Amino acid sequence: MQPKEPPMVRRWTRHPASVGRARSELRKALANWCLNAVEDAALLVLSELVTNAVRHAHVSPGREIETRYLREADGVRIEVHDAADERPAARVPEESGGWGLGLVDTLADRWGVDKRDGVGKSVWAVVIAPAGDEARWIG
Repeated sequence: MQPKEPPMVRRWTRHPASVGRARSELRKALANWCLNAVEDAALLVLSELVTNAVRHAHVSPGREIETRYLREADGVRIEVHDAADERPAARVPEESGGWGLGLVDTLADRWGVDKRDGVGKSVWAVVIAPAGDEARWIG
């Protein structure tokens, strides 16, 4: 049985620069977990989820976005928490945007939205390594 690692939890301001910072932290976590096989898909999924939270989470000033990265047996669970109750909705993609949730749906093995205790929601996605590329626990 593999060890259960605690999630990597970080908080971010609702600013576009937070997307790159969150990506950097996820990249480090994936390297530590030997999950290079999911890096491209996981980083793109994270980018879309954090961008949605920055753009669409209409909340009072000072509310932060929280990311959680959880090691799964052969992949990673990415969670983005915000204080807005509105659930994300897919849009018809157009040149100026609307591609985010479609990309998440394509790249993630599964994803969803959960209500949080108190205010807000958690949008999550699980990205699994392709067959034959599963990472192994070292230790």
